[in-house]
Amino acid sequence: RDEQGILQRQVAAYLEIDTPMFSKIERGDRRAKRSQVIQMATYFKVDEKEMLTLWLADKILSDLEGEEDLKLAMNMRKTIDILLFDLLYEILNAKTHKEAV
Repeated sequence: RDEQGILQRQVAAYLEIDTPMFSKIERGDRRAKRSQVIQMATYFKVDEKEMLTLWLADKILSDLEGEEDLKLAMNMRKTIDILLFDLLYEILNAKTHKEAV
């Protein structure tokens, strides 16, 4: 924005928000809405998909920040996946065995 000589109030007006709100978004104190990211991509003539990808990645990282039990949760998910696979295997085996009898 600065490199293009565009003022915060110009972008804020385009997004239909007040300048202090845009300032918070720009500083990272507040997250932009998905619709605002799309609008900014159009305004600055940058790839919308890339902007949305970066926005989503930032949102995910922010949501997971301070999540000390994340590794435990990931390991539990793997264990649950294995158990579900084993259960499905047993069910299919039992069904096949019944049909054979």
